[in-house]
Amino acid sequence: MKAIGYQQPQAISAATSLQDITLPLPVAEGHDLLVEVLAISVNPVDTKLRASAAPAPGQDYKVLGYDASGIVRAVGPQVTLFKEGDRVYYAGAITRPGTNSELHLVDERIVGHMPLSLDFAQAAALPLTSITAWELLFDRLGVLPGKKPNPKSLLVIGAAGGVGSILVQLARRLTALTIIGTASRPETQAWVKELGAHHVIDHTKPLTAELARIGIPQVDTIVSLNHTADHLLQILEAVAPQGQFGLIDDPATLDVTPFKRKAVSVHWEMMFARSLFGTADMVAQHHLLNEVAQLVDAGLVRTTLAENFGRITADNLKRAHAHVESGTARGKVVLEGWN
Repeated sequence: MKAIGYQQPQAISAATSLQDITLPLPVAEGHDLLVEVLAISVNPVDTKLRASAAPAPGQDYKVLGYDASGIVRAVGPQVTLFKEGDRVYYAGAITRPGTNSELHLVDERIVGHMPLSLDFAQAAALPLTSITAWELLFDRLGVLPGKKPNPKSLLVIGAAGGVGSILVQLARRLTALTIIGTASRPETQAWVKELGAHHVIDHTKPLTAELARIGIPQVDTIVSLNHTADHLLQILEAVAPQGQFGLIDDPATLDVTPFKRKAVSVHWEMMFARSLFGTADMVAQHHLLNEVAQLVDAGLVRTTLAENFGRITADNLKRAHAHVESGTARGKVVLEGWN
């Protein structure tokens, strides 16, 4: 089968950073689905691993990819949630080969039924960011869904990116929080507003000054989705006493001691944790992806696909990696179909 992989971690500009390759056909066992991959999207985790992670011992190539949509072509003997022919979307696991291949094995417990109203490219933009946003908002921070009037506020730093684009929608559609998103360019500010943020501020300026400008000097819950280290002092000042702080990125160090004075709780989201450790509640990702699909089909949540880079080839995937690494991407970049 066709796939895209690499033999050693390199900068995306290197000629062999991503290569078109051929691999043996995989076989579904246990809870596995064998999925014909029809579309993929690119996430920051893809670019970070490509630059740092070597193939596993005994493997010639490392295959990345943590978002896919496609059709189930075979099921393992323990599968109960899906059947051949089902249209699915999912984010995969970092312990297994990725979705940048024509056929892919994935545990059914982290797979959702694809939204009926979306095509494969639109659906491929959603899984990883939806899981991350949902788990961060509802599982880690403990926000309670519901439209009962709520005086509390939520600040989303990096709201125009993949996770932010979904988190803003979920918070607006499923809660009564006042949502403040950050974005630095006119087009990304308009995007965040369109997705449902009540206010949009510029994260290239001091957050406290920007919050004061809109009349919300302190925020109950702050979510930082990128460049956390750059914003940490402002986050500490802006978060309300007894508030919450959540993050998903990887600052070189994170000293949480200063948050003690305000009794602020700190929450770190890692959407691969359930599959990585085979937790007893791993099937929660199946259920939440199904819930997101229902929200999409009800017109309450929209796909965050922003750009389609064409067929799934090494050259197009290199362009997508470079675009994500540029830090200027709005929403998600998708590739669709094989040559």
